[in-house]
Amino acid sequence: MRIAVCPGSFDPVTYGHLDIVRRGANIFDKVIVAVLTNSKKQPLFTVEERLALLKEVTAELDNVEVDAFAGLLVDYMRQKQAKVLIKGLRAVSDFEYEMQMAAVNQKLDPEVETFFMMTNPRYSYLSSSIVKEIARYAAPVSDLVPPPVEQALKAKFAR
Repeated sequence: MRIAVCPGSFDPVTYGHLDIVRRGANIFDKVIVAVLTNSKKQPLFTVEERLALLKEVTAELDNVEVDAFAGLLVDYMRQKQAKVLIKGLRAVSDFEYEMQMAAVNQKLDPEVETFFMMTNPRYSYLSSSIVKEIARYAAPVSDLVPPPVEQALKAKFAR
């Protein structure tokens, strides 16, 4: 079985993320969407909220699993018996960072391969940070995130 891991903070999950996950699910037998617990970041949504939103918006994808992890990604991948990382690339700046991360992961575990997918041009400008900034000012985000995420953003910023 070809198992791939699509890691990220997903704070929140966007249509750009979902595009990469769906396309990965068409290529690999199983895709694990892994929410990174990063102590250096101040997320808007808790890990539990992000997991719930991801599970809801990927429910129709039978070969997609949603999980969370902390620590080294290669250790998590060994635990899940995954050999492939899926990373979406929006711009050259993404490539430079992701190429460095791929090299580090390869150094830590030579069996890990990184599979780069170019983001659909429709989502090339999209990031979770941009979505949060737009939602903070009650501007519409319905074309950027799935409905459950839009509702969760409205609830967060209504407080």
